[in-house]
Amino acid sequence: MSRRAVITGLGVVAPGGVGGAAFWDVLVSGGTATRLISLFDAAGFRSRIAAEVDFDPYAHGLTPRQVRRMDRAAQFALVSLREAVADSGLDLADVPPERLGVSLGSAVGCTMGLEEEYVVLSDGGRSDTLDHRYGVPHLYGYMAPSTLACEVAWEAGAEGPVALVSTGCTSGLDAVGHGAQLIAEGSADVVLTGATDAPLSPITVACFDAIKATSRRNDDPAHASRPFDATRDGFVLGEGAAVLVLEEREAARRRGATVYAELLGFASRSNAFHMTGLKPDGREMAEAISTALDQARLDPTAVDYVNAHGSGTVQNDRHETAAFKKALGDHAYGVPVSSIKSVIGHSLGAIGALELAACALALRHQTVPPTANLDHRDPDCDLDCVPHTAREHAMSTVLSVGSGFGGFQSAAVLGRAGRAA
Repeated sequence: MSRRAVITGLGVVAPGGVGGAAFWDVLVSGGTATRLISLFDAAGFRSRIAAEVDFDPYAHGLTPRQVRRMDRAAQFALVSLREAVADSGLDLADVPPERLGVSLGSAVGCTMGLEEEYVVLSDGGRSDTLDHRYGVPHLYGYMAPSTLACEVAWEAGAEGPVALVSTGCTSGLDAVGHGAQLIAEGSADVVLTGATDAPLSPITVACFDAIKATSRRNDDPAHASRPFDATRDGFVLGEGAAVLVLEEREAARRRGATVYAELLGFASRSNAFHMTGLKPDGREMAEAISTALDQARLDPTAVDYVNAHGSGTVQNDRHETAAFKKALGDHAYGVPVSSIKSVIGHSLGAIGALELAACALALRHQTVPPTANLDHRDPDCDLDCVPHTAREHAMSTVLSVGSGFGGFQSAAVLGRAGRAA
C-alpha cells in the first residue's frame, strides 16, 4: 500500500488574528486586515500599505532569550508550530526523532533582523564599511535562511530530514509538497511543514516600490488589495506563518487522529522566461495543475474550489485565469475561485502555506472564503470569484495554486478527510 500524507494539525500567525480560529474568522468575515504600515516610518514610500500581524511574542509563550535571538519570521514559525502540534493531538515524544522531519518555506529569510543589524553596523548607513564589533552574536543566523528550519527542528526535537525551501512566492506550497514526498518515500513518518515570512521592512517595501508592483491606494488601505478587480493597482505586502502537521495516513488513523485533509497531488513547473514576467497563456501553471490532478487520479471536474494565487496585479490575475481555463476546461466556469490575499495581503513565501491552511479549513467548514473588495470584475477574469461574501459550498476536493518570481508555478490538490481512495 502506498504511503499517503494527511494534515492532522495546523497553526497560524496571520494578519487579523493569531491562531487557526481567528484566521478563519477574518477570512470569512468579508473584511480585511490591510492598513497603513506601522512597523516603521513609511513616509516617502510609494506604497505605504501592508497587512501586519498584531503580535506579542511574550504573550504567545516565547522567552526573552528566544525573542532576542530570533528574527520575527522565526518567532512566527515557533508560535505556529506549537499550535499545530497541540491541534494535532500528537505527542512528539512518541515519534522516534529520526522519523520526524521539517520542511519549511521562506522567500526572504530573516529580512527584518538583517536590516536592523545593517543599520547598526553601518552607523545608520553613514559608513560604507560595516563594523562587525557592533553585531549581535547571532548575526550569522540572520544571514542563513536555513536558521528558520533549524529553529523549528530544535523546538520539536526533529532529527530526520530538515530543509528550508526558498522558491519565492511558491515557497510555502513547495515546502508542503516536499514534506508530503518525504512521507510518501518513507523518509519520515511525521513532517512539520509550512512557511514563514516577515518582510515588512524598508528594504522590502523599497524593492517593490521600484518595480511598481504594490498598490498606491494609501488613502484607502482597507480596500487596497483587489484581486480580479478592474480597478486594482498592485498587491499589498503581508507577513505571517502557517505550520501543518503531516502524518502518514494509516498511522494517523491508528492513533485516532482527526484529519483535516489529505494531500492528494502536488506539482511545480517553471516558465524559464523572466524574473517577474508571466506568459499570458498560463501554460506552465496549467501543466502544474494537470500534473497534480493526475497524481491525485482525479478528473478536472472533481475540483470543487480553487484557492487562487490572486495577487491583485493585472498580469498575474489574467495569467492564472487563463491557466484555470486551460487545465480545467469548461469546468473552470462552474467552480468557485477566490483569493485570500484580498484579506491578509501577500506574505511572499509564507502565503502558500497560509492558503493551504485556509483550504483545509474550507474543507472542514464546507465554506468558500470570499474575495474581498471585488467590486468591478475585470472582464478578462470572467470566472466565479466569490465577491465579498463567504459561501457555503459542498467540497470534497480543493485546488490551491501559487506563482512566484523566477517563473515558479505550483499546484496542490487537497481531499476532504474520509474521501474515498
